Parts: sequence; C-alpha cells; structure tokens
Amino acid sequence: MANEDPKSGRARRPATPAAHPQRAGRAAAGARSDYSRTTRDVQVSVRSFFLADQSQPDENHFVWAYRVKIENHGSEPVQLLRRTWQITDARGRTQHVHGPGVMGEQPLLEPGESFEYTSGTPLDTPSGFMVGAYHMIVPSSGENFDVAIPAFSLDSPHQSGRVH
Repeated sequence: MANEDPKSGRARRPATPAAHPQRAGRAAAGARSDYSRTTRDVQVSVRSFFLADQSQPDENHFVWAYRVKIENHGSEPVQLLRRTWQITDARGRTQHVHGPGVMGEQPLLEPGESFEYTSGTPLDTPSGFMVGAYHMIVPSSGENFDVAIPAFSLDSPHQSGRVH
C-alpha cells in the first residue's frame, strides 16, 4: 500500500517485480508511454504529459509534467543523493540541471521498495526530450554509482510530426 502525500504527488510503496523492463501502452490522452531502464537492479520508469492548460503556444511557452518511478529490485538498500538532467529542445539547445535529491528528498529504498514523484519542465519549443542520471549510494558500503534515467520524449500537439 502506498503512503502518499497528496500535495507532492510522492509515494513510497513495495515494488512489484517486473518480468522484463518494457514500454507500456498509452494510458490516457496526452500521456506518452512509459520509458524504462534498469541499472544495477534499480529500475527507473518515466511517463511524460503535455500540460495544455499551463502552455501558451502563441508565446512559445510549452509545459510538460513527468512522473518517475524508481524501484529497487536489488538485495541491498540504496539511497538517491543527487540528480542530473539534460533537457533538449526542438532546436537542439540543451539545459543541464543538477541538484540534491528529488523533490527535496533523498529517498532510501530498501530492497523491494519504490519511490514515485511528479515534476515538470517548460520549453520554448513544442517538443524536446530529457535524459539523466540519479547519483546513488549503497549506505552499508559507501559505494557510489549512477542509475540511468531513460531518454524520454516531450511531445505536444503543436509540433510538426513526431520526431523523438
């Protein structure tokens, strides 16, 4: 069962084992399929959503939300310390974003646990993509490692064709 903070959209729950990482089908209009990648038994799945109500296409302002789920399928606890994002717009301009934790937290994931959060990003083009990494630690050994965040599309109905 999830313990969710309704203001933040964050939840911690036991992970359900997946047979194979895969892209799921579309869940709702405006939502992109899940993108998923596993590094050292930590699976990161992402789904992006174009936010038409927060976008102003006539002013080249486009906004997306993205929902991330991080699952620890390993046998040791791991903790997310920092994040690194590369956000690229349709013109190929890339922003680099670095910071501690996610949503003000540095979640510790016991074996079988997951952590979910929702965040967002604006662009001044109608499409783009994001990719990144979570910088993790194994608390028992002090070993640091990076977990890949899969590249995912930021698509909108205002782009000319799907290019990502």
